[in-house]
Amino acid sequence: MTERAVTGGSRAFGLDALAVSDRFRLFNFTRRDDHLVYLWVLRAMDRLRAVHQLQAHPDDVARVLAELGATYEDAPQADDNLRSRLDALAEDGVVHRLEDASRAGSLVRYRNRQSVYQFSELGYQAFTAVEEVLAARLQDANLSRLVFSDILEDLKALAAANRSSHGEQVWRRLSRLDTVMEDMARRSARFHLTLAEITRSTDASPETFLRHKNTLLAHMTDFMAELDRYLPRLDKAVREVEQTGVETMLGRAAAADERLFMGYDERLEDWRRRWQVLRAWFAADGGESSRAAQLRAATRTGVSGVIALLRQIAEAQRGGVNRSTQLRHLAEWVFNTPDEGAAHALMTAAFNARTARHLGGAHDDAEVISVRSTWWDSPGVEISVPLFRRGKAPTPGVPQPVRGRAGIRGELRRRQASRRTAEREAAYGLMEAGVHGRVLDEAETRVVLRLLTRAMESRTIVAGRLRPASGGNELITVRLVPAPGGSTVRTVHGALHLPGLRLDLQPSTNARAPLWNSPPNPQAAPGEPSRRSESAGGVPAGPRPGEPSPELKGAAAGARPGESSRDSGVAVEGVPAGPRPGEPSPGLKGAAAGARPGESTRGGKGAAAGVRGVGEPPSGSGANGVGDLGVEASADEGGDR
Repeated sequence: MTERAVTGGSRAFGLDALAVSDRFRLFNFTRRDDHLVYLWVLRAMDRLRAVHQLQAHPDDVARVLAELGATYEDAPQADDNLRSRLDALAEDGVVHRLEDASRAGSLVRYRNRQSVYQFSELGYQAFTAVEEVLAARLQDANLSRLVFSDILEDLKALAAANRSSHGEQVWRRLSRLDTVMEDMARRSARFHLTLAEITRSTDASPETFLRHKNTLLAHMTDFMAELDRYLPRLDKAVREVEQTGVETMLGRAAAADERLFMGYDERLEDWRRRWQVLRAWFAADGGESSRAAQLRAATRTGVSGVIALLRQIAEAQRGGVNRSTQLRHLAEWVFNTPDEGAAHALMTAAFNARTARHLGGAHDDAEVISVRSTWWDSPGVEISVPLFRRGKAPTPGVPQPVRGRAGIRGELRRRQASRRTAEREAAYGLMEAGVHGRVLDEAETRVVLRLLTRAMESRTIVAGRLRPASGGNELITVRLVPAPGGSTVRTVHGALHLPGLRLDLQPSTNARAPLWNSPPNPQAAPGEPSRRSESAGGVPAGPRPGEPSPELKGAAAGARPGESSRDSGVAVEGVPAGPRPGEPSPGLKGAAAGARPGESTRGGKGAAAGVRGVGEPPSGSGANGVGDLGVEASADEGGDR
């Protein structure tokens, strides 16, 4: 069974929030201060509509209000604000405002506004809904038990009309069944709501219930008996209609439907929805009961509730004590109390209206709330669930142990290292090959764009001219130099045009050389492994990352016969051995300020040596400096340290 069939086929569920808000706006006149005046204005327009005068002038509405005032005392008289009220209804969408120049009989009336008003379709439905609510009476509630025979007759006639291919008769029977089922559903819902209202108000007026109890029980019993007698027949009649062809029947009904503003497909879908609702009332599918069976169960429950209520009233009258008498005694006690404080104390004890101390709380912004505000008018304070259920304030609880995420941190560190390595390799590639005359790959494009952004942000205007700008990182610097012809950088994503600018790349002044993957050393002996970094100023080149030092190699492999060993290491393959304890390193000696390659420094004053990176080669050395390596040595007067 579809959702539309279960919910009665309501088409309002498909509206979005904006459409619902627009339709709620039709009821704005019920929330205004003078809502009764608006209601009588709409009643006057409805009376004009009843005589087929669709467009009403304010003078016509005023005339009808005067006629209603002669019959009903509550009808207001027309005043100067009638036109403004009609304009307000037009803004809400209840009525349409039109201009009728034919009413201008003179030049003065022609210059003035000649507006006429008429109901909109949705506005008229909103007005009739309000009138139905105002005209509703509890005495009209009933369960129609005589309708089942008419439904059975219409179902049999529908099956016969479908067999004989009579389209108009099919439409006529389906329309009648739809109207009857809608009326029966509305009646049953209203009756059970009225029954609940009577049950709720029985304590205040038990005489009304006792006066109508016999009629109520007889009506409900007769309805259940009639429903039990016709429900199997109705189920069988629905099955017979389905055997004649449901789709054929719905197609004939849609073809005979005279709704001009709906297409054939829309009418067919509407009739399919109505048939699903009709079938859900009487035909049961599988283990799910029909809506008529559910109505029978609800009526039986209502009968049981009425009998129980009748027993409760009889016992209360026999004992002389019920809720009504208890309230009267309590009112008498409160009236006879000596002072107001005693009256408040008595009512507090009677209704257990003490202060809930365990639910106390302060508002986040106490200055916003006036101290004169009552408990009823003051805004609420949020209360935690533990405080509400157990009366205990929430606590942070035991600190949770810190979870070790070594794997995640290692993975993030690996990604960061790989990304930085890729960026460094891209920067070296840009320094070697440049940016012009080739297509940059993804990594090189990313580096160029980042440096270009820094350069563009550093641009300044001096004396009306835009000075060259530059931006870089620890490896490479990008300079934007004015050029009449401009330049173009081609990337894998397309061409980057720089009108009036030329892009120059230079090594940064603080650039550091990489530890590997550099051009081979031209002075290396044949067969000797080339390294990216060479000794500068007598300092031996450092090992690759993860490669043990030469001293450790010699110590691990063992010294050859005839080679001298020292306490700090063994000289292997031409690598100088480490110094003795207390002796300065030869590399530090040779790297002292002003010393020649391979020459040690002694007794210098404040001598210091630093190995520079790429971009600042040491004096007297044509090799690149050791990247990521800084060495500092100092000496005092009078001896070596």
